[in-house]
Amino acid sequence: MALRTGGLWARAWRALRRDPMALAGGAFISTMIIVALFGPWFAPYSYGDQDISSLLAAPSATHILGTDALGQDIFSRLLWGTRVSMTVAVVTSLVALIFGTAYGAFSGYMGGRADTGMMRVVDVIYGFPDLLLIILLTVVIGRGMAAVVVALSLVSWVSVARLVRGEVLRLKELDFVRAARSLGAGHAAIIIRHILPNTLGPLLVTLTFRIPSVILAESTLSFIGLGIEPPKPSWGNLANDGWVLIRFSPHVIIFPTLAIALTMLAFNYLGDGLRDALDPKQVPKA
Repeated sequence: MALRTGGLWARAWRALRRDPMALAGGAFISTMIIVALFGPWFAPYSYGDQDISSLLAAPSATHILGTDALGQDIFSRLLWGTRVSMTVAVVTSLVALIFGTAYGAFSGYMGGRADTGMMRVVDVIYGFPDLLLIILLTVVIGRGMAAVVVALSLVSWVSVARLVRGEVLRLKELDFVRAARSLGAGHAAIIIRHILPNTLGPLLVTLTFRIPSVILAESTLSFIGLGIEPPKPSWGNLANDGWVLIRFSPHVIIFPTLAIALTMLAFNYLGDGLRDALDPKQVPKA
C-alpha cells in the first residue's frame, strides 16, 4: 500500500501546462541540453582554433559572436563551454541527489542515536560557507572537470539529505508504512518501495534548483581560476577571459554571462512551476 501519487502527477502536469514561464524555462533547458549534446559537432571552429588576424573582432559574418584576445571564436567556445558546464552541473546534481537521498533516508528511517549522529555530520558541513568549502576542496583535490565535480558533490549532498530526512520522518508514521511493516516487510523494502517513491516530487523540485546553483558555483570557480583548466572552455572561464576587456570589447564577456543568467533563470522558473504543480493544496482537481 502507498500514497496515491498517480492522480497527483496527472493533475500536476495539467497545472504545469498552465504556467507559461515554467514551460518557457523547460523549453530553454531542453535547448541547452541539445546544445550540450550536439552543439560542438556544428561549431564552426574547434574551441582552441586561433585567428591571429582577428583579435578581439566584433561580431560579424565570419565570427558570429566575435573573437577573444587570442583570436578564438566565441560562438564555438560557447558551444563547447555549454557541454562542459552542463555536464558538470547535471553530474554533480545527480551524485548529490543519489548520495543525499540514501543518507537522509537511512538517517530518518533509523531515528534515535543513529539519526542524531548522522545529522550532526550534516550540521557541521552545513555550517561552513558553501563557496569557501568548495574552494578549499578544490585546492586540495586539484583542478579539472573531475576535481570540480567531486568538490561540488561533497558540498551539495547535505541539503538533499536534510530534505529527504524530513520527508522520511513524516512518511514513516503514515498508515500505509505501518501496514507494510505489520505485514512483515523488511526495512529495505519499506524504504525503497513505499517511502522513497513518495519523495520524488520534492526531489524533482530540489534537482531543478540544485542544477543552477552548481552552474553558478562552477562558473565562480572557473572565473577565479580554480575550476576548468584552459584551454578547455566553460562558461566561467569564458567570463574570466572577458572581464578585463569589458570596457574595450564587452562582447567577450556578455555572451557567456548571458548564457549563465538565462540558464539559471530557466531552471528557477521551471522549479517554481514544479513546486506549485506538485503541491496537492494548489493543484486543481480538474
